[in-house]
Formats: sequence, C-alpha cells, structure tokens
Amino acid sequence: MQGFGASIVSTFAVILVILLGIFFTLGISKLLSKTILKGMPSSFVLELPPYRKPQFGKILIRSIFDRTLFVLGRAVSVAAPAGLVIWLFANIGINGQSILDLVAHFLQPFANLMGLDGYILTAFILGIPANEIVLPIILMCYLGGNSLVNLEDTSSIGQILISHGWTFLTAINVMLFTVLHYPCATTLLTIKKETGSWKWTFLSFLLPTVCGIIVCMLTNLVYHLLV
Repeated sequence: MQGFGASIVSTFAVILVILLGIFFTLGISKLLSKTILKGMPSSFVLELPPYRKPQFGKILIRSIFDRTLFVLGRAVSVAAPAGLVIWLFANIGINGQSILDLVAHFLQPFANLMGLDGYILTAFILGIPANEIVLPIILMCYLGGNSLVNLEDTSSIGQILISHGWTFLTAINVMLFTVLHYPCATTLLTIKKETGSWKWTFLSFLLPTVCGIIVCMLTNLVYHLLV
C-alpha cells in the first residue's frame, strides 16, 4: 500500500496505539485503586492558601535549583554510565562478534514472540536512560556502527528498517511497546525519591513492561492467525 492509502492506515494505527495506551493507563489505575492501593475513602477538600505577592527572584532560583538542576543531575548520573555501557557493547568483541550482537542473538527467540527482533529488544533495554535513544541504537545495530546514529532523513531511516525485515506488524509492536514499557531511569529515580520505596519503584518498572510484553505477544499471535 502506498500514497494516500498508506497515510490513512498509518494515521489510524498511531491513533489506535495512543488510545490503547490511554485505556491501559486508566484500566491499570482503576485496578490498583481497587486492590493494593485500596484505602479508606476520603473527602476532597480544596483550601486556597493566602495570596502573597510573587517574589520572582526566589521563584526563579527555586525553579532552577529544585527542578531543572535536580532533573538534569539525575539524567546525567544515569546517561553517563549508560553511554559507556552502549559504547562497550558496540566496541568489545568476542570471537569476532560484538557484545551487542551476542545479546541481540540471545534475545532473538523471545523478541520473535513479541513481533520484534533481538536488536530492537536490545535497544529498548539499553535505552532505559531515555526513550529517545532507542531508535538511534537500533540504527547503530543495523548499520554495524560503534556509535549512536542520528539520521535526519526519514526516508533513509525507513529504507534501513525495511531492509532489515521491518513490516507493518513490527512498526505497530514497536509503537505499542514504546507506549507501554517501563519509564525512563530518571522517572524511576524520581519515583524512588517521592515514595521512598524500592518496592513501588520496581512495581512502576514491572507493571507497564509486563503489559507491553503481553500486548505485543497478543498482537503478534492475532496477526499470524489472520494472515
């Protein structure tokens, strides 16, 4: 399918993935509120604080130090080690194969069950510092490079993905897993800080990831039953 028809199908596919993500968010929230997060009902009270004239200097300083620098500091503390791990995986070889290739080949059978391939699943694992680097890692793997790839031409990216076996099902499952998999490392660290518990942090990691795996497996199964 090409041209206008392909654009329509792609648009509906993206909308469907977004709606599915919203459905899972609301559904899981409802399930948790009825089970492990169930507590005594409480009334909602809105109390307005006394109005004070804004002090722009204090607001600016607090915003920079309490928010911007805090988030950036956590991002750097995660991104730097992750970048080193990605570089080592791509540049260190064992018996003529990089560690990246070995990990991807090991994950290939499980990735196939999800309608993905080993390199895609490896990219999601290595992309835990930030979801934005998942696609550059995939391209680096496909092109056999030893550093992250950033291509501006979407047509070139599409040709690379298609030449490495991507189908409509692959694209759908990548979008589904992107929407439903674990939060980035900075978000997980923030959850740990706010809750003070590794249990809730681990649950925040595990619950969406399990949902993403199950949905991708079901999508893959239904696709192969129908096609």
